[in-house]
Amino acid sequence: MTSTTTLNRKPGGPPGTQRTSGAGRTPGEGRMAALLLSPTLLVLALVIAYPLISAIHQSLYRAQSGLDADGFVTEGEAFVGLANYADLFSGEAGQRFLNAFGNTTFFTVTTVLLETILGLALALAMNRAFKGRSFLRASILVPWAVPTAVSGLLWRWIFQSDGIANTLLGSEILWTAEGAASKVAVIVAEVWKTAPFIGLLVLAGMQIIPDEVYEAAKIDGAGWWRQLGSITLPLVKPTLLVAVLFRMLDALRMFDLPFVLIGPGKQSVETLSMLAWDESNQLRYGSASAFAVILFLYVAAVAIVFVKVLGADITGARQLGAKRRARKADRIQKAEAAQ
Repeated sequence: MTSTTTLNRKPGGPPGTQRTSGAGRTPGEGRMAALLLSPTLLVLALVIAYPLISAIHQSLYRAQSGLDADGFVTEGEAFVGLANYADLFSGEAGQRFLNAFGNTTFFTVTTVLLETILGLALALAMNRAFKGRSFLRASILVPWAVPTAVSGLLWRWIFQSDGIANTLLGSEILWTAEGAASKVAVIVAEVWKTAPFIGLLVLAGMQIIPDEVYEAAKIDGAGWWRQLGSITLPLVKPTLLVAVLFRMLDALRMFDLPFVLIGPGKQSVETLSMLAWDESNQLRYGSASAFAVILFLYVAAVAIVFVKVLGADITGARQLGAKRRARKADRIQKAEAAQ
């Protein structure tokens, strides 16, 4: 049996040209793409959408107890609307929330800033050709490969009262107690662990910069600082923005490092994630869900600012769009030349 396929063609176009939808995409490709992505979308719906909807629903309820008509104690959850969110800005719960919100923001800004500076310096060092560069690159991976809980225990041993830190400083600072010292301990441990992440991503961006660009700059008389400001930083900016965005989203959810290093219930290092955990540990699931939802909105707002305002291309959509526009312009030029 012989099957015949009829190809639609645009008016005035050459025979056998199939009509496409979008930029060079056939109608069947969209359906095939949706079919291939359906398992991923299903998994995302189960592990992200459902827990988020469940947390929002739980945040509208509050556990309450009382007496029924027969005088027996009854317990259950009552719908309270936005009362759990209103409590975040008043009373003792409001004070804890504002303190945790401030600690989360402080740790995020401080650690990401220091990690960006240190990571950029590490990337510049690893990008240079020198003897032992492979050993340096491998050693930089070690802090990033250490699990966060293990890293917290390691630094807790370093920062204990008779630990290495006090021995080197010749002091007796209580690093793991309440106060500013505990904040410094968390910042040092966090920067030590995650600065290599930014360094490796920036190094990957530096590797794709052609050597001819630097050679031309040297011929023009540009020194190292001029090359850094005019070539290296502008060309690695997209990669650096993505690295900083990932680190900020991770730092906003900081939990395990201060929990292991300093401990729970410490006001000076309590973050939003630790506060939500503590509320759920006390069986106050309504307020815990409210804290979690606020944290989610905070993280989402930061991500939107980076993507929309600062131009962090985390999906590669802009680069793909530029390539499509370039191919389309090339096809138009070839068609005009053929005419």
